[in-house]
Amino acid sequence: MHKLAVLTGGGDCPGLNAVIRAIVKSSYQEGIEVIGIRDGFRGAVEEDYKLLKLSNVSGILPRGGTLLGTTNRDNPFAYPTLVEGQLQIVDRSEEVISQLQGIGVEALLAIGGDGSLSIALEFAKQGLPVIGIPKTIDNDLMATDVTFGFQTAVSTAQEALDRLHTTAESHHRVMILEVMGRYAGWIALYAGVAGGADVILIPEIPYQLSKVAAAMKKRANLGKKFSIIVIAEGATPLGGEMVVERNLLGRIDPIKLGGIGAKLGEDLEILTAMETRVTVLGHLQRGGSPNASDRVLATRYGVAAVEAALEGDFGTMVALQGQKIVRVPLAEAVNKLKKVNQDEPVLSAARKLGIMMGD
Repeated sequence: MHKLAVLTGGGDCPGLNAVIRAIVKSSYQEGIEVIGIRDGFRGAVEEDYKLLKLSNVSGILPRGGTLLGTTNRDNPFAYPTLVEGQLQIVDRSEEVISQLQGIGVEALLAIGGDGSLSIALEFAKQGLPVIGIPKTIDNDLMATDVTFGFQTAVSTAQEALDRLHTTAESHHRVMILEVMGRYAGWIALYAGVAGGADVILIPEIPYQLSKVAAAMKKRANLGKKFSIIVIAEGATPLGGEMVVERNLLGRIDPIKLGGIGAKLGEDLEILTAMETRVTVLGHLQRGGSPNASDRVLATRYGVAAVEAALEGDFGTMVALQGQKIVRVPLAEAVNKLKKVNQDEPVLSAARKLGIMMGD
């Protein structure tokens, strides 16, 4: 093994630079050259490469974002391309493989979530040596216990809840925090438990508005004049639908969720006559320096991916299972989303604490 390529695809998250650093440093120890592909799969199509040296990764461990750039819009298997003056959607995957082989790349390390790794899987099916590295704050990838970026996002949401508690108690208000997570409730669940929320609403458990309102009134009758609610962006009322902020053309997943917190706030004010305020945490969850847990996990993933490349174990994704980093088939990682099950231990703990889950 003489040359690897690495790219970061999908949404940014804390720990991307940490894993890039680990790939470059561990490859250097083996005498392997690392080519960075800028802006995800767009750079793979457009041949936008950068040789990554030790000097490029010096000091980037605590930095958020990704020094390579990223995008969740470009898919080489359906790439907008000008053909005879007209914009057409073209499969340029064979071109990508030829270009990478032409510069001597022997394996591609793809860092991404379910969308980016699904593209990586398609390349693996075409014979490109690929290894996946699981990245998403949503923690919704199968076959791995945790994705890096998740713990930092939870910490950010928990800190926001700590701050909302003080103003909620002072003004006797219902405070609603809307967090990310797409179609899975991991961030809302973990942050809600860590931040002392009274109600946690997640996509996996459609909430009954009347029961949420009753829980608020019960707290008020007990002399607790404020309440804290955490709601995942993909949560839905029983019999209702997700609130979609808008559709973004060109993205792998065109649906941009957002607004369920405001809807819940309006509904609760009508039913309870309690003053309600909504905070949408948004991209704050994806930015900033990764915490120690994510730095260590990202570093372990980077080292493990290089080891897999050296051993020729392609078509796999490195994953955390228990305390060990293992390799799983890429197909196993992206065949469906990992959602919160009813037997999830943290969910069970939340219920035993008396946290209202909407049902």
